[in-house]
Amino acid sequence: MKIKNLLPVLLLMLFSCSGNKSQKKGDDMFFDGKYIKQVMNKVAEWQIAHPKHKQYDWTNGAFYAGMFAAWETTKSQKIYDAMMAMACDSNKWQPGPRWYHADDHAICQTYMDLYRTEKNKKPEMLQPTIDTLMKFISEPYPVKGIATIKWWWCDALFMAPPVFVKFGITTGDNRFLEYNDIYYKECYDLLYNKEEQLFARDLNYVIKGDSTDRYEANGKLIFWSRGNGWVLGGLVRLLEELPQSYPNRPFYENLYKEMCARIVELQQEDGLWRASLLDPGSYPGGEVSGSGFFCYAFAWGVNKGLLEAEKYRPAAEKAWISLNKCVNEEGRIGWVQPIGADPRRNFSADSWEVYGTGAFLLAGSEIVKLK
Repeated sequence: MKIKNLLPVLLLMLFSCSGNKSQKKGDDMFFDGKYIKQVMNKVAEWQIAHPKHKQYDWTNGAFYAGMFAAWETTKSQKIYDAMMAMACDSNKWQPGPRWYHADDHAICQTYMDLYRTEKNKKPEMLQPTIDTLMKFISEPYPVKGIATIKWWWCDALFMAPPVFVKFGITTGDNRFLEYNDIYYKECYDLLYNKEEQLFARDLNYVIKGDSTDRYEANGKLIFWSRGNGWVLGGLVRLLEELPQSYPNRPFYENLYKEMCARIVELQQEDGLWRASLLDPGSYPGGEVSGSGFFCYAFAWGVNKGLLEAEKYRPAAEKAWISLNKCVNEEGRIGWVQPIGADPRRNFSADSWEVYGTGAFLLAGSEIVKLK
């Protein structure tokens, strides 16, 4: 084979997302501060140019959480302008239309982040969210099927709790913190498996001892990578806000550490996690959105001194290397499982979603701080 024909093959082997061991010689570049900022801007700008879903959608709630973290890291005016255009022009600072649904609260995390940075603070930046949260607190949830509590699926623990806590801390209204504790504990009691130290996605995946029970092909319980990624990412965002003196902070901190200890055991050789955490053999190829949130959670914990650096830093770095190898030349992130509620095999290098971009940006915002 001629040299010019061999080069593309070698490059493909080097940058393949689902490859085996990382090429150590060239991996140092991924931890250079200048490189990290450049790739974050590149990824953010590609996603800005390729919008998807309504701007208030939960998918964009995760994306803009990553965007704000990217702006804090790079100070890109283009990123900041895109966030303001979303919040002010497109959404007019309104949550999604479903007052009773955590998915439609997720975007409000970014509203508060922007409010805190703006010199010209206006009540209309926060009031629609406050009104929605108060209605959520005061009104009963429209119970149906497995929706037996207000936060009945584990992904909700990323969507809503950071909103409640951010608004509680900033406005001084402790009711938001108190109700967050109530709703969070309800979800924890319903879906957290204390033996596996992982969350079931919803009641459909909790073993009840009847004909509805579901298992993976290897006989293990079904624990979705992205669902648990949402939970860990949400815990980071809670702990970032809650004061050390907050009475229930130890509950969240202990849960965060407990989950991290389990998740790190499930990381695969290529640095990523599979769509199904306990049956990786049935789901070949790393899944980027769950892996991005795990990388974010590990790096943040090391930076804050909550996780043992000797154990978690290598895991975070290994994940970051592989995540970068899932970014194509344009800045698009592939290997993201599409919208769903359980582990699937329906994604490839061409599969992208805005929440995958958000998870990558959150990870980068903490990797760049590793000392």
